[in-house]
Amino acid sequence: MEHILITTRNDFNRFYLYAKLPEVIADRVRPTQMTTLPTFPVQVTLIFGLFAVLLYLIGFIFQGISFIKDKNTRPVVFAFGSMAVVAHAFSADGVIRTSTGFHFGISEISTLIAVCISLLVLVSSVRKPLDNLLLGLFPLSILTIIASLTIASDYPPTDLNPGSASHVLLSIMAYSFITIAALQAGFLAYQNHQLKHGHAGGFISKFPPLQDMEVLLFELLWVGQILLSLGIITGLFFIDNIWGIDGMIHKTFFSVLSWIAFAILLWGRYKLGWRGVTAIRGTLTGFTLLIVGFYGSKLALEYIIS
Repeated sequence: MEHILITTRNDFNRFYLYAKLPEVIADRVRPTQMTTLPTFPVQVTLIFGLFAVLLYLIGFIFQGISFIKDKNTRPVVFAFGSMAVVAHAFSADGVIRTSTGFHFGISEISTLIAVCISLLVLVSSVRKPLDNLLLGLFPLSILTIIASLTIASDYPPTDLNPGSASHVLLSIMAYSFITIAALQAGFLAYQNHQLKHGHAGGFISKFPPLQDMEVLLFELLWVGQILLSLGIITGLFFIDNIWGIDGMIHKTFFSVLSWIAFAILLWGRYKLGWRGVTAIRGTLTGFTLLIVGFYGSKLALEYIIS
């Protein structure tokens, strides 16, 4: 009888341990007392930002020369673009990571997303025809740097634990790939419009073939959709009291709508061979929903509610 009781008690303890395992895992990634990390002085952040602006501007000029005059300036653009991205990354780190915590306001998160997009396009342009996207990305990066250095955010600083850090990283990567896909869809829309109206030469001849542009678009969408899925999952699993955080319901709702839009588009491409205008509209619809969810909530919290 005593042996049966001991066995039963051991089984109960083992069952209780398994039942509590999710809480144990969650406790390991809950926010702890913030460790103060060394941060850049304001002057250093400003120098990195201005240096990045100058390098982006030079890269933009050389890419423009390549686009207009058909000169091979790729090595120069890649060199200046790479240095600009490094300086931009240090500048973004300086405005986001401070002694009071991590600041993820509109201007801060925009410059972080911009540096990720520029890095991805630069690396991808080595093997993919993405060079001309830099004509739009470099000026965009310049604007985000200037905004992050001149506009003070009222968004409260936050602490990051490993779980929430993974959510932030995956979300930013998802936004970056989907933004590149949206830019690609814009170029594709222009190319499609010009070809339909019989303007196959001149400016439009500098773009890759239409079919190659579409293949690249869906490759970007697949990567973005996978990252967006992981971002949503990590947010639901690792962020405590997610529905009690201001703006989180709005952000999650539109992120899920965006995920559904991209899922339908990718399914239609795989099963029904969707392309052309349908692919462009689907991409821009999903991108718009994602932007409304992300920037809409932050805009309301920083400039309307506050």
